[in-house]
Amino acid sequence: MKLSIPKMAIFRSSLLLATLVAGTMALAQVPKPADVFGFEPGADYKLANTKMLIDYYQKLDKASPRVQMVNIGKSTLGKPLLLLMVSSEANMKQLEKWRTISEQLSRAKIDDKTARGLAASGKAIIWIDAGMHASEVASAQMMPELAYRMATEESSEMKKIRDQVVALLMVEMNPDGLDIVADWYNGNLGTPFETTQPPWLYHHYVGHDNNRDWFTNNMVETKAISNVLYNQWYPQIVYNHHQTSPAWTRIFIPPFANPVNPQIHPGVTAGVNLVGTAMASRFAIKKMPGVVAQLRFSMWWNGGMRTVPYYHNQIGILTETAHATPSPRFYPPDSLPKTVGVGVTASTGGTDIFYADPWKGGQSRFRDAVNYMEEASMATLVLAADKREEFLYNIYVMGRDAIESAGKTKPFAYVIPTDQWDKSEALNLVNMFRQSGVEVHRATQSFQANNETYQAGAYIIYGGQAFSPYVVDLMEKQVHPNQRLYPGGPPIPPYDLAGWTLPMQMGVKVARISSTFKADAALISGLAPVVSGDVAASAGYGYMLSRNQNASVMAVNRLLKDGENVSVIPSESGSFLIEKGASTEARVQKLAKELGISFTSVASKPTAATKPLKLPKIGLYKSWVANMDEGWTRWLMEQYSFPIDTLHDADIAKKDLSTYSAIIIPDQEVKRILNGHAPNTMPAQYTGGLGLGGTMALQQYVANGGTLVTFDGASDFAIELFGLPVRNVTEGLSSQQFYIPGSLIRTTIDTKHSLAYGMQPEAAAAFSNSRAFDVIRQVREGEGGREETKTAPDPKVEVIASYAKKDLLMSGWALNEDKYIAGKPAVLRVQQGKGNIIMFGFSPQFRGQPRGTYKLIFNALYESTMPKSAVEGTAKSE
Repeated sequence: MKLSIPKMAIFRSSLLLATLVAGTMALAQVPKPADVFGFEPGADYKLANTKMLIDYYQKLDKASPRVQMVNIGKSTLGKPLLLLMVSSEANMKQLEKWRTISEQLSRAKIDDKTARGLAASGKAIIWIDAGMHASEVASAQMMPELAYRMATEESSEMKKIRDQVVALLMVEMNPDGLDIVADWYNGNLGTPFETTQPPWLYHHYVGHDNNRDWFTNNMVETKAISNVLYNQWYPQIVYNHHQTSPAWTRIFIPPFANPVNPQIHPGVTAGVNLVGTAMASRFAIKKMPGVVAQLRFSMWWNGGMRTVPYYHNQIGILTETAHATPSPRFYPPDSLPKTVGVGVTASTGGTDIFYADPWKGGQSRFRDAVNYMEEASMATLVLAADKREEFLYNIYVMGRDAIESAGKTKPFAYVIPTDQWDKSEALNLVNMFRQSGVEVHRATQSFQANNETYQAGAYIIYGGQAFSPYVVDLMEKQVHPNQRLYPGGPPIPPYDLAGWTLPMQMGVKVARISSTFKADAALISGLAPVVSGDVAASAGYGYMLSRNQNASVMAVNRLLKDGENVSVIPSESGSFLIEKGASTEARVQKLAKELGISFTSVASKPTAATKPLKLPKIGLYKSWVANMDEGWTRWLMEQYSFPIDTLHDADIAKKDLSTYSAIIIPDQEVKRILNGHAPNTMPAQYTGGLGLGGTMALQQYVANGGTLVTFDGASDFAIELFGLPVRNVTEGLSSQQFYIPGSLIRTTIDTKHSLAYGMQPEAAAAFSNSRAFDVIRQVREGEGGREETKTAPDPKVEVIASYAKKDLLMSGWALNEDKYIAGKPAVLRVQQGKGNIIMFGFSPQFRGQPRGTYKLIFNALYESTMPKSAVEGTAKSE
């Protein structure tokens, strides 16, 4: 039967109404965060922990067809790393299509016509994350509310976002840390310590430095997220939430401060400023004051969550939002400061272009932080929806520009040859690039470039790829501008590092090729595999293993743990000698295959002197003042299979330290080591430092034959504690006199010294406002027994490494380095009683980056196991 026109209209209206009702009922079944948590996100004194958040996201994923949750990996302590993809129902059915378009435009290997077509049809891919720094708790609480809004809100604004954008919500970057902080806060709620921070790192290894790991990708969280950003989804905007803003403001937004790294495409800088402007506009219209911009966060450093995207032609955004605790706080309005940060006027109100609507103080609540983060996220999403096609096309243009610059304004290629001092680190360098999406080829035949012949197996990173800005920045030296607060005034500190060039830090040989060349080479898929090392077929007595490779240390420690007999041959540059036993050959074969190291045969017992080697037992000092350098040291020891115990203040004072072959004190201020947290600032069990008991125990430990190893600032502690004939020459110098912030300093190594076995003659020291030494002696002379301090040789002090006498700065920024540290000792061994103190003026394991100085640590630990009669250095004091 046919329906009449009026009846047809009624039928259609009824069908539409039924559809709308069904849709409304479906949306009504999507749970709100408060339904699961029992409180609203941002409520006073409330924190949702990881279990609560996962519970909510699972329910949201199940209830809404606009949400898809995926697990991209596991955290260091085994918690899931969850990523929510949120968009319209139609878009969610074609996620692979939108991902593929994003990849094609980002890689820029298509012609302009194709790119314009893809940009017109694609969807903007926008990354927003939370919880990187676990003490900055508001973003992880905000994210479930943002996800709920995006899934359910039916405003025209939100509908457009869902239609035009695929949002990647990384809901918790550091789930381990969230639980650490939440447990600490809840455990101290209602006490004087309610707003204190835990006395341990909130990332198991690296604490705050989980945002300093984005080009080395040492941590599992970094690896998993980098894979999504640079090998899978290629977002046009990467928004990284942080806390806290400068005091007496509500939120810091872009534009950032100077300088801008010259490798960053101007389109990225303009895009960053555009997003910042969109945020500022939204806050202004919504009458949300306290929005400040252009303060200390710059666009120079490469290595952070929001800075690495710049070199991938992605718009990296950082905001810093006030109020990082669930506890309310009152800011007296009559205490408003005159300025915020450096030179931004606050007190006169609305007279500074980068702080047009100052916050006036008053009550501050956790919910305020959630609101500001949510609105900043919305501003980013609205902008992306409005300019979807422009963002998609622009990332293509920037990638195309990078490709076209190869062999012109930028190198044609970089070659990593096969003849490396440390092949294991050359492979690590290749895979750092691969983890960040860089295309790498491996030569299948020998080839010529720049009149040099390179063998098959060499790695080639061609400049003709979209991510070449990233390659160039990590391969080339940095020259940081000499920025001053005012002409002739103190330097303006860079945000984080000034120089970080990877081949220098890792001791890897890389050839920069400017002109074109041809080579038969295969593109590497995934990570570059380990190339199995050689093992001699007939080993009568045993095997010899070069000290040059860091991977050799992994092998030796595993062999020692398995009960193999290993010794050191000083006349062979400290090479390891593995005596052949019943299972030795099988173990050696396995290690050669797994680690890519080669073992040579030893037919008979060497006539040269050898030193027996034991597996060191190491004590690592861990202050209750959470210390990232301790975490990095612990990570390094575990990576290389060194047995290690954590020693807190009470352990050092009370334990039998003689069981440890070496004790390491990582970089930390003397006052932190000695005094720790002051009384009444933390629960009593976490206050105090080593104190008198701990320092006396360390003195006795060394006097009885122990080895104490100190990094950077901890060397000042050793000098003071033991009254050493050594002086830190940088102590007391102002930044106008001497300044090296996070740079690489040329260091010469006495390679004949047993503590320098396996080292190259020159290394890059990671110098971050670090130390240099003078060797001194107290000399009695003159009437009345007058004492004078004179610089003179001391037979108890050996110099293993010194800063170069000229051309010290390899990469970064240095002021007056020639005047104050040129030629000065950088690594010393000082005899004390029956023991030794080995002092590093810098951190040789800084953030797991300077692989070229690792062996200085390893050698010190190995030598600590040897009888003191077998320990013979060749260097003398200078």
